[in-house]
Amino acid sequence: MVKRRVSILGSTGSIGCSTVDVISYLGGPETFDIVSLTAGSNAKKLAEQALILRPDVAVLSDESALEDLAALLAGSGIDVAAGDAALIEAAGRGADWVMSAIAGAAGLRPTLEVIRTGASLALANKESMVCAGPLVKAEADRMSVPILPVDSEHNAIFQVFDNTQREAIERLILTASGGPFRSFTLNEMRSVTPAQALAHPNWSMGDGISLDSATMFNKGLELIEAAHLFDMPSSKIEIVVHPQSVVHSMVAYCDGSVLAQMGSPDMRTPIANALGWPDRVETNVERLDFAKFSRLDFETPDETRFPALRIAREALEAGGLAPCAMNAAKEVAASAFVAKKIGFLDLAVIVEQVLNKINLPGKATDINDILAADCEARRIAAELIASGSYRQF
Repeated sequence: MVKRRVSILGSTGSIGCSTVDVISYLGGPETFDIVSLTAGSNAKKLAEQALILRPDVAVLSDESALEDLAALLAGSGIDVAAGDAALIEAAGRGADWVMSAIAGAAGLRPTLEVIRTGASLALANKESMVCAGPLVKAEADRMSVPILPVDSEHNAIFQVFDNTQREAIERLILTASGGPFRSFTLNEMRSVTPAQALAHPNWSMGDGISLDSATMFNKGLELIEAAHLFDMPSSKIEIVVHPQSVVHSMVAYCDGSVLAQMGSPDMRTPIANALGWPDRVETNVERLDFAKFSRLDFETPDETRFPALRIAREALEAGGLAPCAMNAAKEVAASAFVAKKIGFLDLAVIVEQVLNKINLPGKATDINDILAADCEARRIAAELIASGSYRQF
C-alpha cells in the first residue's frame, strides 16, 4: 500500500504537537511519508519532531533561527530552510493531507498554497476563514479540495451535519467553555493578569488561543468560521456556554432533533477525525466516562462581560473585510495585553474602536485587499495603544 504523504504546518504549536502525537501513535514514518514540518522560531522542538517523523524538509519562518536548526539536524539527511518563501514552498510540496496549524493571520498564505496543490486540508487555522472565508472556499471549490475542520467545535458540527438535508437544519450551536473568567464580575476582570488569562481550565492550548478563549474572541472567530465553513447566516448560529467541555457542538434539525458530538476535551480526537476522514482511526485519547459527570451545564453567554461575541457577530454581519480587520486588531491588542501595556477589558475596546475608525472597501477582490486591510487595522490598533486615546471612550 502506498503511504499517504502528509505535512504539518505549525508543528511546534499546541495543535501541531498533538498532530505529531497522533501520527506517531499510528506508526509515524512507518505508516506515513512525512513531507514537511514547519514552525515559527522553535528550532529545538522542530528538530526533535523532525528526528522522530523524518520529513523531507524542516522549515522555520524565522530566518535568524536557521543556523540552530541546521546544526541540530546536521547529518540527518533532512533538508532545512527558513523564511516566508521557504514556508510557502513547504506548504506547496504536494502532500496528500496537510495540517494547517500556523497561528493567526500568518497562516493564510500557506493555507491557500496547500489548497492550490489539491491536498486535503485539515484546517486548524481559523483566521484563514475569518479573514478570507469566501476566497478560501472559492479556491477549495475550484480545486475540489475538502476542507476538514479541526477546531473541536467545527469538527463536531462537521461530524453531525447532514449535507444531504441542509434545508432541514434549523441552527448550529457552538459550545464555549466560558474560559477562566466565566464567573468573574466586570470589576474583577479589570485586574486580570496575563498569567491568569493564559491558564485555560479545560483545554491544553497555546498562549494565543488560551487568551482568545479568556476574552471569548475565540468563540467570535469560530462564529465567523462556522458561517463560512457551513454556509450558514449569523441568525442560524447560536453560542452557548458549556463549562464541562464535553459536548463540543451541536446541529439542530427541523424535527426537533439536536445531534451533538461529545468526547473528552482533547484535540487529538478532531485531529484524528480529520486525518482518517472519511474513515476513522484509533487514538490513545482518554475515553469519555459518563459516570464521572453528574451534570452537564449550559448557559447563555453574557455579552456585557464578554463583548467580543457581539463585536464578532457585527463584523460577520457587516461582511467584506470587517472580520479581517477585527482579527488583526485583536492580535495587536492581545500582544499588548501580554506585554502588560493595556488591561484585559481594553482588548475589546480597542478592537471596536479600530472597526469604527477603519475605512474598508466593500469586499475583497483578491488576497492583496485582505493583506492591506490586515495591515491598516494593525496600524490603527498600534496607534491607539501607543497614544492611550482608547481610554477616552
